[in-house]
Amino acid sequence: MPVPQLSLKISNQLDLFFEWMKFEKGLSDNSLASYRNDLNRYAQFMESHGATGLNEVSRAEVRTYFRWLFDTGLKQSSIARNFSAVRNLHRFLVLRKMSEADPTANLERPRPSRKLPVVLNLQEIECLINAPDVDSELGVRDRAIIETLYATGVRVSELVNLKKRDLIKSENIIRVFGKGSKERIVPIGDIALEWIERYDVSVRSRLQQKQAAANKSGAGDFLFVNARGGRLSRISVWRMLQKYARNANIRKRIHPHTLRHTFATHLLEGGADIRAVQEMLGHSDIGTTQIYLHLDRNYLKEVLDKFHPRGKHVK
Repeated sequence: MPVPQLSLKISNQLDLFFEWMKFEKGLSDNSLASYRNDLNRYAQFMESHGATGLNEVSRAEVRTYFRWLFDTGLKQSSIARNFSAVRNLHRFLVLRKMSEADPTANLERPRPSRKLPVVLNLQEIECLINAPDVDSELGVRDRAIIETLYATGVRVSELVNLKKRDLIKSENIIRVFGKGSKERIVPIGDIALEWIERYDVSVRSRLQQKQAAANKSGAGDFLFVNARGGRLSRISVWRMLQKYARNANIRKRIHPHTLRHTFATHLLEGGADIRAVQEMLGHSDIGTTQIYLHLDRNYLKEVLDKFHPRGKHVK
């Protein structure tokens, strides 16, 4: 059935595409309805801009359309879905020799915007660090864990897989195995090392004794162990941080990655080079690290005043 308010040529092009998607590609009815809604809007836009057939659409016009979608406030996920539909349509037209060129070829897919990560300020991180009861064994362990997460920015999966031999105290470094088993060396501060030492000497062995008394295999050389002396899990670290965040009256949603975000943000706000932070985080792409450059306006003003020759007192 021809699409209302569209020329016969455009309607026929769309109908052929929808038939192909349904019978050749096996698209479900729900997915097909979504394609229809997205591409009907696309076709109406192009026709209103003078196109009598979708084979006439230029690369610049496709870009204009997606800028218009952004301006309408459409969600990023919906824009990405629209892009896939438009790209598949133009590939079909070229495949069926109904169009000489694909205006979406090598056109960059609109990327969903990244949400700024939750970051603790200095007061909040101090409250979280001081939340464990260090008169208890688990409190000492938890304090050592929080200190390590904040001091190094390691992922929780990297933390629970740390082994005692990965800690090189004389050099103030730890050896970390990240995604894809990629090894990196990360510096660690004296305060975190002191708490790890206190935990290792006074707590870890006693927790492992409990595991041995229960005739269960212990955590071996893994640095951090659970309350029974076995291997510590990521979910245990998550729950532990949730508990201490509540105890410290921190209203933000806290999880282990929050400390990684906080580590990176505090370093960059303090003036650290972004490539050094990239190396410590183990990011292969510096673009991933740049998400942490969400500095507050006052800080940015201070940077402008300090470093720009005409920054101070410029109106």
